[in-house]
Amino acid sequence: MGLRKDFLWGGATAANQLEGAYNEGNRGLANVDLIPVGEDRKDVVLGKRKMFEFDDEHFYPAKGAIDFYHRYKEDIALFAEMGFTTYRMSIAWSRIFPVGDEETPNEEGLKFYEDVFKECRKYNIEPLVTITHFDCPMGLVEKYGSWRSRKLVSFYERLCNVIFNRYKGLVKYWLTFNEINVILHAPFMGGGLYIGDDENPEQSKYQAIHHELVASAIATKIAHEVDPENKVGCMLAAGVYYPLTCKPEDVFEAHEKNRESYFFIDVQSRGYYPNYALKKFEREGINIIKEDGDDELLRKYTVDFVSFSYYQTRCATVDKSELTDGNIFASAKNPYLKSSEWGWQIDGLGLRTTLNTLYERYQKPLFIVENGLGAVDIPDENGYVEDDYRIDYMREHIKHMIDAVDLDGVDLLGYTMWGPIDLVSAGTGEMKKRYGFIYVDRDNYGNGTLKRSRKKSFYWYKKVIASNGQDLD
Repeated sequence: MGLRKDFLWGGATAANQLEGAYNEGNRGLANVDLIPVGEDRKDVVLGKRKMFEFDDEHFYPAKGAIDFYHRYKEDIALFAEMGFTTYRMSIAWSRIFPVGDEETPNEEGLKFYEDVFKECRKYNIEPLVTITHFDCPMGLVEKYGSWRSRKLVSFYERLCNVIFNRYKGLVKYWLTFNEINVILHAPFMGGGLYIGDDENPEQSKYQAIHHELVASAIATKIAHEVDPENKVGCMLAAGVYYPLTCKPEDVFEAHEKNRESYFFIDVQSRGYYPNYALKKFEREGINIIKEDGDDELLRKYTVDFVSFSYYQTRCATVDKSELTDGNIFASAKNPYLKSSEWGWQIDGLGLRTTLNTLYERYQKPLFIVENGLGAVDIPDENGYVEDDYRIDYMREHIKHMIDAVDLDGVDLLGYTMWGPIDLVSAGTGEMKKRYGFIYVDRDNYGNGTLKRSRKKSFYWYKKVIASNGQDLD
């Protein structure tokens, strides 16, 4: 019993949240570089405030992040010390194609990732690579309106051709789009969409989504052609909605909220647009423009596995006065759960429910690629943090994850916790919202030495990996 012997243990990061070096190695600007920390962040993330260039009034944390670009060898060595067997990371599209529509890729960017993958391989760490983790080159945002334009499908296809061929033998696990459903809730962060006053937001978002879904299918096709060993997954921001009450209207509201997210994976995993989505488009006057062959691509090139992030469950109700913003998904407060310092409700058993729901729906191997606790960590003079609260959170979630495998028969490939090293928060842009096992000396506004130091949870996770999840004490 227990987890498979080749279970993949590790951590997950995103290029824009840890690399820094935004203007080195011929890298171009991306949408995520232009999201500031502070009170204006949310409007930029939501595509309501146009910020297509830096200004002097804001601090942009992605510019420097935690400087993984120059420190990746040190960081990967720390991951190896914990015993990682996989490391989930992403490629910054604008490192490979700085503007996005070039004919030929940027060799400096390609070489950087090749070096990172080789460093992982040196320690027998399997790279799990997200092709697009929220980033879109600003050249494509400004010239084409980002994923609104069909042209982005061919630019993404070019990116995939380049990276699958260049990294053949170095990378075999790929994710096409990070948290693909986030584009509905945070259009600029999720897909580089600034929503103008003169457009129908739902029409723009779902047209962009169609282009991403087609691009994902094409990526799967190319990956399998280049190397039959390649495994391609989709990636969902998951966490089931519970009805706030047993009032039938609340139960159906939860059902609809869940479907809103499952829609993406229904297409990527099953290969066609589900009836409930077609009815929604009909009802709301959303007209998805498709090209000949799109439906066949979606049908023939479904994903090999389903990956997802899990931080919390949510509650749905028809009583709008009960709703609050938790992360970027509006939800009602669950009176039975405790919350993190950022108001995210903590629900370990909800992970087991989510695993079962997804496995029963898709019958494909699952992969938990994000799960963790953002908290204010207070280090001592050596940078050591006594983060028992993080250990408690993770112990509870891993315990329920193992139950889903052991008691329910869920097929689970691996677990990469979010933020094994402190990095910039996607939600708030803060450094003080820390997730890592490794403390990084940097504050919200870029001050600090960037020195790395091991927290208490570092040693705990090392023990968990060494025992394949058996020793959670």
